[in-house]
Amino acid sequence: MCTLKSGRYFAFIFICFAIIHSIALGSSFNIQPTLGCVLSNYAAVQYTTFLLYPILAGLLPMVIASSFSILAYRNVRHIVRRQLPIVRRKLDKQITAMVLMRVIAFVCLLLPYITYRIYTINFPTSRSVPMAYAISRLIQAIFLSISNINFAISFYIFTIFSSRFRRQVKFVLIKKCWQRWKHWCCHINNRIEPDNNIQERNSQMESEETV
Repeated sequence: MCTLKSGRYFAFIFICFAIIHSIALGSSFNIQPTLGCVLSNYAAVQYTTFLLYPILAGLLPMVIASSFSILAYRNVRHIVRRQLPIVRRKLDKQITAMVLMRVIAFVCLLLPYITYRIYTINFPTSRSVPMAYAISRLIQAIFLSISNINFAISFYIFTIFSSRFRRQVKFVLIKKCWQRWKHWCCHINNRIEPDNNIQERNSQMESEETV
């Protein structure tokens, strides 16, 4: 049974595994004068070529995401066949479209980097050929930047493919944030400040009376 406590345990286990895995894999890298920082251990090269990038970082996340998107699509088809309110059907269709487009974007953005990374590990470019080495580094940087778009593209995909999400974004930005900021600015501008001249005149009158 999945509970919040078990979810925390699994998250802690996965974090520990990721830290240990990164340390173990990082210790397999070695700096070579002609190739730079590359994997020097044969077992590590085989592991990254046949398990890490194709399975753990590539195929497994894609299969999991695709499986859940297919299940969501089948769920929507069953909902259409059943007698449910029209609003519920529209919401489920929008959510399914959002999930499907997110999975497609995930696969398209991640696959080029995984493929090129496997290629560069098995066929590294020597620094003795500066032009080829610079081109390979540039291509890797471009593919890495494209894969990193996965972390920021969800908002834009949901905004494009869901009218309800667009309305919620508009409501939050205009009705909540803008009105609160406007009220805060107007409150500062309308703040009442004491008149120091009146206080000075009162002090002068008191001094004259005492004299």
